Amino acid sequence: MTDPVTLYVCTTCRDAADPAEGPRAGARLHDALAQALAARPGAPIRIEPVECLSVCKRPCTVAVASPGRWTYVYGDLDPAISADIILDGVGLYAGTPDGIVPWRERPQEFRKGVVARIPPAPVTA
Repeated sequence: MTDPVTLYVCTTCRDAADPAEGPRAGARLHDALAQALAARPGAPIRIEPVECLSVCKRPCTVAVASPGRWTYVYGDLDPAISADIILDGVGLYAGTPDGIVPWRERPQEFRKGVVARIPPAPVTA
């Protein structure tokens, strides 16, 4: 069994084209991801909405984390077309023991949109 992966989605990300009223791009991305994940029963992914990942200059932003694995932050994701691409990339991540997916196997959006790679937290007794 694969360890579950948490996909944090910044719901406050704002696209330059977002109207003053109505859902922001980050909230739209979260909704698209939840809908796409529902079509993948059994996927070891949990989606968590968060308010602000502090990557405001590169909306939309997500973070992928799992115990014992590297954490990645990705930005510049399109809420209208990125949901399946993100879930495919997170699926590759879930299939690794350390979270490191070989560069060429990552979706193009992950290669271009990487903001940060954070080492796993140390295990404490």
